[in-house]
Amino acid sequence: MNKVFLIGRLTRDPELRYTQGSNAAVCNFTIAVDRVGVQSTGGNETADFIPVVVWNKPAENCKNYLSKGSQVAVDGRIQVRTYDDQNGQRRYVTEVIASRVEFLGGKGGNSEYSNNNTSEGPTPYDFANTNAAPANKTTDVDSNPFADFGSSIEISDDELPF
Repeated sequence: MNKVFLIGRLTRDPELRYTQGSNAAVCNFTIAVDRVGVQSTGGNETADFIPVVVWNKPAENCKNYLSKGSQVAVDGRIQVRTYDDQNGQRRYVTEVIASRVEFLGGKGGNSEYSNNNTSEGPTPYDFANTNAAPANKTTDVDSNPFADFGSSIEISDDELPF
């Protein structure tokens, strides 16, 4: 099974280009992913820099809504490809081909999008809390959820699955 799930921050702005012939959108960017528990000789945490490739409409979304420092979650697979450079030497490239990219937060340490950000129209961060409960709905955590079933529940041993 070839499955990768990474969370990191973009090291530079995404680059978008279109393929010849099929005119498919392809977006390239690199994310920095912390190595948890591993420290460099200076005592700082180290990071891996992982190239990511996104295709088609998600590629255009990445170009439009991501920039250097944006935090993302990438779901995809690892691909190793080869090519010959100008000197005729064989080169190997290892990259993640993203099947899904989720925009987790803005730049820096703040994971919430700020409306003070000067942008051109809405971004995916504006709609991040779409599953939130309506403001007028409240939940009483002290209420008994079984109050409507009467004072006791009768269960025989034959009804128990164990």
